[in-house]
Amino acid sequence: MVDSTVAPQRRGISTNDIKAGFLVFLIALPLCLGISMASAFPPVAGVLTAVVGGVLVSFLGSSRLTIKGPAAGLIVIALGAVQELGQGDLTAGYHRALAVGVVAAVVQIAFALSGAATVGVAMSPSVVHGMLAAIGVIIISKQMHVVLGVTPHAKEPLELLAEIPNSIAHANPEIMLIGVASLLVLFALPWVRSRWARLIPGPMLVLALAVPLGLWFDLDHEHVYSFLSGEFRVGPNYLVQLPGSLASVIAFPDFSMVFSAVSLKYIVMFALVGSIESTLSVLAVDGMDPQRRASDLNRDLLGVGIGNLVAAMIGGLPMISEIVRSKANVDAGATSSRANFVHGLCLLVFVALAPGLLHRIPLAALAAMLVYTGTRLASPNEFRHARQIGPDQLLLFVTTLVVTLATDLLVGVAVGIAAKIVLHLLRGASLADLFRSRLESERHGSTLHLRLHGVAAFTNLLAVRRALADLEEGIERVVIDLSEVRLVDHTFLSRLAETAEEWSSTTLEYVGADLLQPVSLHPHAARRRAA
Repeated sequence: MVDSTVAPQRRGISTNDIKAGFLVFLIALPLCLGISMASAFPPVAGVLTAVVGGVLVSFLGSSRLTIKGPAAGLIVIALGAVQELGQGDLTAGYHRALAVGVVAAVVQIAFALSGAATVGVAMSPSVVHGMLAAIGVIIISKQMHVVLGVTPHAKEPLELLAEIPNSIAHANPEIMLIGVASLLVLFALPWVRSRWARLIPGPMLVLALAVPLGLWFDLDHEHVYSFLSGEFRVGPNYLVQLPGSLASVIAFPDFSMVFSAVSLKYIVMFALVGSIESTLSVLAVDGMDPQRRASDLNRDLLGVGIGNLVAAMIGGLPMISEIVRSKANVDAGATSSRANFVHGLCLLVFVALAPGLLHRIPLAALAAMLVYTGTRLASPNEFRHARQIGPDQLLLFVTTLVVTLATDLLVGVAVGIAAKIVLHLLRGASLADLFRSRLESERHGSTLHLRLHGVAAFTNLLAVRRALADLEEGIERVVIDLSEVRLVDHTFLSRLAETAEEWSSTTLEYVGADLLQPVSLHPHAARRRAA
């Protein structure tokens, strides 16, 4: 049986949820600061968002184990909004970007109320991963210069990458030591097999190293020092800058440009990319849930939308259901959304009572965490994985990646989707087949039989998912009949496999798949009927 409703949760907070929430708080604190600064938002803006995502949204959403907060995947959009809307004035751009966030949140709420959250399920995994890889490259291109203590001249990602050798040659030695040492810790920690390495989050280990180094180098006071044959300047501008009190963090949107073409572009980007990323994260975390509980995607997006509305109204970054912290939450043994609440509450208490400690964090350490995140998003393994699924998926992945780097996220994703449609047309599908669902459903005893006609692609996946959304009592087998299908794509097979993983007592089988020729040996590779 598939249960997409929210099961009642026990009152109180379990020990496992307290432990998991505290561990996620330790990971989230430096990442929220780093994501904020990379987005040209005030450092505590990301913490504000995580507090709202934990303290408020944990009671509104459906997903039990996801952590709500700012994500590296939205850095590029947030930074672009601040820069373009500010027109040289980052403070004005920040307040106008908050207005964009308010409207985008309203759009997300409308998506959720209209049941549109499930549309994100039909997004091609290769296009999504190509978009995330591009975001990873952009993060690396911008943050490597911060790691080295150098202000670059270039502005665009590819130009910034090309300027990295020059920044290495002119690096500030003390700042570079902090940044490179932080990178070494993050990259080396997964290879350490000791038990302590699994208990201490990498970001906290980085802070344990970087903060003392910052104190040793006296970064809190501006001064000049000599190294080899050169002189270098350091000071508080290499540390996190915070306001005097939590109340002074609150900022309000400026709606003066909210209906401009630039604002509308970023409203669409925040609403679409944020909703898709959040939905896919929820699906991924549901797959990690030991109890195999399925979330109501629309209810969860509604919670995220409300959280985004509140966060944007008080000066916070956009939030999503964030995958990295959510995985850490699952690994720590969380059992309910109370862990997300504990994580948000811990952030609120820490920022309210100990803001001075945050000022001691070197920016190079936060930049190193973001560079590490970027390398994971744009890992060579992503290219290899796409190639293993099939050359078609590698083409979609690389196309989305390159176009996103050359233009922006919205254009990159749109071109990736268009490329997928063109690919299907070249393989013999018609536009009518792609956008028409021809599905027959019959029950024979404990077996539900679904026969498809034409093509089984990402464009008509939702019709099949709707047929499987509420399996009747006693269904033990679901049989998908592909005998009359000319083409099956990777998105269709992979998303149905994820759906089947949520079932506790029902199996998924295919009939007629042997009549179709796969493009690779991968079990979810696209298949088409031989000519």
